[in-house]
Amino acid sequence: MTVIKINALTVPAEMGDEVARRFAARAGAVDDQEGFEGFELLKPTDERTTWLVVTRWRDEAAFEAWRSSTAFAHGHRGPEGGGPAPMPIQAELWSYEVALGRGV
Repeated sequence: MTVIKINALTVPAEMGDEVARRFAARAGAVDDQEGFEGFELLKPTDERTTWLVVTRWRDEAAFEAWRSSTAFAHGHRGPEGGGPAPMPIQAELWSYEVALGRGV
């Protein structure tokens, strides 16, 4: 059964462009991960400051395999590992499964 993982990022308004740039720089990095089904970065269009990183996975095991992979570690490394400086954002992981769907 498909599972949806949503990383809700609370982003200061002035950091939004940087969030989009960093995700664009890593676009496609997860595409070849076993069980990966899709990705969307949702930018708020109102006064909210919560961006949503929505991923779809074949099952929970596929998601957990990605989280423990070197690809995940590489994409989430800090400056000491050659990555960008951390941003002052908060993140909360939400987990869902499809109860009912149409289209797409």
